[in-house]
Amino acid sequence: MAERKLRHWRLFLGALATLAELAQLAWQHLHGGVVSHHLLDRADLPAVSNGWGALLVPALVWFLTGRIQRRRARCPGATAATFARKATMGFVVALLFGIGIAVSFTHGAESITSDLFQAMVVLAILLPGYRAECVLGFVLGMMFTFGAVLPTVVAAVVAALSALVHLGVWPLLVRLRKRVGQGALS
Repeated sequence: MAERKLRHWRLFLGALATLAELAQLAWQHLHGGVVSHHLLDRADLPAVSNGWGALLVPALVWFLTGRIQRRRARCPGATAATFARKATMGFVVALLFGIGIAVSFTHGAESITSDLFQAMVVLAILLPGYRAECVLGFVLGMMFTFGAVLPTVVAAVVAALSALVHLGVWPLLVRLRKRVGQGALS
């Protein structure tokens, strides 16, 4: 039953995100053409068309919601409500960061954009920002301003850094601390 419910949510969220992306692309097409964004906002670097979002958004939503579903299946000890609350909180926080960065960038507040981005990186190091719901929330929050491709690249870099810290550095430090603590007891 829960598996079926999750599948319905995946389809619903995927359809909703795809419709939103297609509506944005249609609006852009009717108002001067589909926008392209230069990498790092520099005209001397290549531009990426928002049109790629028509392919990327459905694939990304399907893939990332599948990762969330698989992680839920691997955590049978956690209650469904607790898991859903934590996943929703990660999604909403990342969505708000994405929206905040997009809005501050749109209004020319470079210092706020920079501060929000730095805060997001710090939070991704302190909290598990590599999780699928965080990546998805960030991309969806920024896609109306930057398209889907650039936020996906940024989210992938931040998620990789977060995963490196949470799955590599923190466990290594815990093991080292245990060894040092055991050595002190001997």
